[in-house]
Amino acid sequence: MHGYTRALRHDLQGRPIRITNVAPGIVHTDFSRVRFKGDDAKADAIYEDVAMGGPMRPEDVADCILFALTRPPNVNVDEIVVMALAQTSGGNILRE
Repeated sequence: MHGYTRALRHDLQGRPIRITNVAPGIVHTDFSRVRFKGDDAKADAIYEDVAMGGPMRPEDVADCILFALTRPPNVNVDEIVVMALAQTSGGNILRE
């Protein structure tokens, strides 16, 4: 996505279109329930025992999106990488 949004910004240069890449870490949503085909135990296990306050909530990501959307028309937020405090990368999540 990073490369795609960079290329899109280049392709749309000169047009009044803002492109923002929002890259969230672990967020407690129904995604895992879909991923594990309705297996609630497997889905819930993804979010269990995440240290330091747990995974993010959808509202946390929505706040970031709202921030990007409400900048002045001449400002483009290029990229927002947001993760739970216990997460340092996609696969590194501190558990209690």
